[in-house]
Amino acid sequence: LLISRNGETEERECRLKTLLLRVGDLGLGYDSEETVLFKYCGGGCPRSRTNHDLTLSRLLQKSDLPSLLDDKIFGGPCCRPTHYEDVAFLDDRHQWHTVEQLSATVCSCVG
Repeated sequence: LLISRNGETEERECRLKTLLLRVGDLGLGYDSEETVLFKYCGGGCPRSRTNHDLTLSRLLQKSDLPSLLDDKIFGGPCCRPTHYEDVAFLDDRHQWHTVEQLSATVCSCVG
């Protein structure tokens, strides 16, 4: 929890966030002017300091190991959904659709 310049608290830790979006703006190919509440995860995660993390961080800094150079490696935890919910809506032809696992319901630092 951080305090901003205007004195309000500002949360930067991993948490559930929401956007009210038109179904057509989801990019899933549905023609619908309906709006849905899209929930996603955002924010930072504290850096883990296990022996594995310390060693991987050091090896990535050296960057002279060919096997590590070829892999895409992210050494720290990231904020990701761990549970999802389905979302139902009507399209422009008045047909119901359910999109499985569209919105996040729980966020955690993974990795």
